Amino acid sequence: MTLALQALAITILISVALGIYRIERGPTGTDRMLSAMLFGTSGVALTLVLSELTDLGGLRDMALTFALLGALTAVAFVKRAWGADD
Repeated sequence: MTLALQALAITILISVALGIYRIERGPTGTDRMLSAMLFGTSGVALTLVLSELTDLGGLRDMALTFALLGALTAVAFVKRAWGADD
């Protein structure tokens, strides 16, 4: 089980590395924002995996905070991109 979780953590880190590449090369701001949202999702996943590996319950709270911040970031981006008129 530990080996599978470690492999999952490495896979998530590779996904984050690909996201960094997308942020650098993204042709539009939306592409860059979606990659940044991938960081939030990956951060939540990685924190949960680390929580299982280390058996630290506080990391689950941190993952919940990351998820909340990711949702707020998405709302802020949509309001900025399409205006606050609606």
